[in-house]
Amino acid sequence: MTAVTDENPGQGRAAGRARKRRAGADTAGVPAAAGGWDDGLIARRAQEARKESPRTPDEIVPEDDETRPQVEAYGDSGSPLRPRLDALRELVGLSRARLDRAALAEAGRVLDEAAARQRLSSRHTVVAIAGASGSGKSTLFNALAGAQLSETGLRRPTTSSPLACSWTDGAAGLLDRLAVPGRLRRRPQPGAAADEALQGLVLVDLPDHDSAARGHRDQVDRVLALVDAVIWVVDPEKYADAALHERYLRPLAGHAEVTFVVLNQIDRLPGEAADQVLDDLRRLLDEDGMAVGEHGEPGATVLPLSALTGEGVGELRELLGAFVQERTAATRRLSADVDAAAARLRPVYVAEGRAGLGERAREEFADRLAEAVGASAAGQAAEREWRRNAGRACGTPWLRLWRWYESTRQPGARDRVPLAAPPEERLTARQRVEQAVRTVADDASAGLPGPWAQAVREAAVHGAKGLPDALDEIAGRVGEGTAGARGTGDGSAGSAGSAGSAGGVAGGGVPGGDARARAGEGRGGRAGGRPPRPAWWPAAVLTQVAMTLLQIFGGLWLAGQIVGVLEPGLLTPALVMLAGIVGGPLVEWSCAAAARGPARRYGQEAERRLREAAAACGRARVLDPVAAELARYREVRERYVAVTEFSTTSR
Repeated sequence: MTAVTDENPGQGRAAGRARKRRAGADTAGVPAAAGGWDDGLIARRAQEARKESPRTPDEIVPEDDETRPQVEAYGDSGSPLRPRLDALRELVGLSRARLDRAALAEAGRVLDEAAARQRLSSRHTVVAIAGASGSGKSTLFNALAGAQLSETGLRRPTTSSPLACSWTDGAAGLLDRLAVPGRLRRRPQPGAAADEALQGLVLVDLPDHDSAARGHRDQVDRVLALVDAVIWVVDPEKYADAALHERYLRPLAGHAEVTFVVLNQIDRLPGEAADQVLDDLRRLLDEDGMAVGEHGEPGATVLPLSALTGEGVGELRELLGAFVQERTAATRRLSADVDAAAARLRPVYVAEGRAGLGERAREEFADRLAEAVGASAAGQAAEREWRRNAGRACGTPWLRLWRWYESTRQPGARDRVPLAAPPEERLTARQRVEQAVRTVADDASAGLPGPWAQAVREAAVHGAKGLPDALDEIAGRVGEGTAGARGTGDGSAGSAGSAGSAGGVAGGGVPGGDARARAGEGRGGRAGGRPPRPAWWPAAVLTQVAMTLLQIFGGLWLAGQIVGVLEPGLLTPALVMLAGIVGGPLVEWSCAAAARGPARRYGQEAERRLREAAAACGRARVLDPVAAELARYREVRERYVAVTEFSTTSR
């Protein structure tokens, strides 16, 4: 049976390069073991001892901090992984105040492991051999090392602790990170060490991932999270084991580029059964979401072999050698870890649709606050007050006398202060403010991930705590400012009528309706004086005086004729008196018609002032904090996009 029947071009080229390098070393006549191991004083003593007596294959390599050679630091500034890690670090830093520790735990672990790996050798590639009990992991480990380093047998479990074999020196820090004790660190058979392609390989034999001993499974999980690559060893009986696929292969599907899946024990399969099992294994990997490296595409390496007979082991050694010499396994592994962390963080960073606070939502919030503060009612009250003052200035004296008489019939009416808004109106106004805040918070947080939506709502609620009282104070200030203003010639500027309206708005905590606006009309007249008179008011007053004098003159003329003091002639005095009687109301009606435009503009100005003041208060207390939270979300979203974009551009 052939070792591999469907080798992909990428693997073939890598294996060819490995064979050429090894052939070049052989033709040069340089044995692999000739390049001595120089690691300080202890190394020289070991070399002298080795000249006298050959070293056994399973001899422990003494490497401590003093004798460890200076190795090349992992990860240069030009690595595509570095900007991804920087972006992820910034992302975690910006999110600590908004996300719980559990959501950021995986990202923090990836950053810690990346920092630890970058401090260690970049010339070494740590590859773990993992599999189920009886799959032949230890046998394959020994076959690659060329010596009986790991115990094999029928007793299960055979491997109880990770066993490491390093082809070159300087890997002590990596093995310390894996917590492999010195007594379990080995060197390969000198003949296997001669394979130049495997220089830099650190092979780790793991316990069974399905071991009955819980501690063995914990060790497997711990080491798999730290190594650069994994060789999964499956056999014809357990290659479809649910524990393998659901617990390991499926969650690690994104690590396909640093994964080898070998079908061991093909010597037990007759005929074409090995190809059929291999095809079914590829199908299962595809269902797990793990890409298989075929036709030059990146992905997991899948091949059959027999560790017992050696069939296919040479090809695995060549592929593994080419993989090690590329020195990109650690970068690929960490990049896949960042991908996995980003995928787990996606629900807390990616919004459904376009998140934010649009202009329409801002305008609706301002309209609701204006409704709660009674801006429209205040404007209408200011308009009525302006028209009332115009009527008082341009009305007939008899109408003024009648109004004065009506006021004298109600004792204390002139000095009565309107009552504040009833409690139910205050409650209604506060409820309107709260409803406006809830609505704008819901609009701003719509589509946001849960933690950020909660942060936006909390910012809105926190800012709304003093909003009703602030609106009350703002409305009072706006009313006073309007009362002190002076109008233009047509009376369109502010005056005390608006002050009265705003005073009515401010009278009961938060204003709430036309009743308080009308109540403010009375207060406004006393607080800031009557509206300024436009230029045509004096002429209207003089005309009204003239009409009154005509009435008086005509009446006296008629009276003189009746008593005989004057010569009889009723037509002329009657016409004079009639002209005064008709002219007075006509002048009053004309003034009222002329006052409608300025009164309307005056009311609109009062409403605009109060509306803008309420909107500014709501913007400062609610919209700005909400916008700040949205800006923070957009910032972390940009960092998250940077993490994912670097993922696509670095491959």
